Amino acid sequence: MVFGLFSKEKSLEKTIAKATNKLSQQVDRWSALEKLKEDGSDDALFGLCKRFGITSMKGVEDETEKNWVVDTLVGVGQPALPPLIRYMGKAEQLAFPLRVLERVASRDKVLEVVDALFASEPPGYVRMPERRIDLIRWFSEWPPATDDEVVSRLSPYVNDFDENSRFAAIDGMAGREPAKIAPPLIAALIRPEEESGRIKRTIVEVLEKSQAPLGDQANAVAAVLTGPLADDFKVDGGLVKKR
Repeated sequence: MVFGLFSKEKSLEKTIAKATNKLSQQVDRWSALEKLKEDGSDDALFGLCKRFGITSMKGVEDETEKNWVVDTLVGVGQPALPPLIRYMGKAEQLAFPLRVLERVASRDKVLEVVDALFASEPPGYVRMPERRIDLIRWFSEWPPATDDEVVSRLSPYVNDFDENSRFAAIDGMAGREPAKIAPPLIAALIRPEEESGRIKRTIVEVLEKSQAPLGDQANAVAAVLTGPLADDFKVDGGLVKKR
């Protein structure tokens, strides 16, 4: 009995290895992926999730296989959540797993999982920021998310160490209620540590387009509008406007 269980585990490990071998022929990966689908156990579904973490040599094949895994896990439904959440806990990229989550989990469950993911990605230096960028971008576009939910979760990242993470957070708040996005964006714009011209321009563009109220920070914002920014924007009537 023990030997049989050990043999099954080894067989599953080999199947997962074949399904996640980016150098294999697609036909071999497909065969392994189909076996994992047929198995249907938590470990097999976890193995399917691991396909998200590798990029095969041919882009079209890679996208096709990952989309197939998304549809397969969605077809499994609620039983796919435990292995999916387990995988997301350490995944370096989250774009595809989050597409499964939003189609399988309830709104409350999505928020619970997302909050755990945000908690695992505190603002600051990280060697590979792709994970947090995927999370920020996805959550900002998740239709059920309210303005308050988006702004509260993205605001910490407008001061992140990684410039692309800052950009994703700023861009993710664009289009949300002006009065809600103004405080974190203005604070990010006027902080002395922000040296990126790209980030400053992006914030100013969002403030101008949304007509976000500057309130008692109008003078501070005006002081930041120097150089090329001063050529294109001004503060007038408590708002950022184009010249």
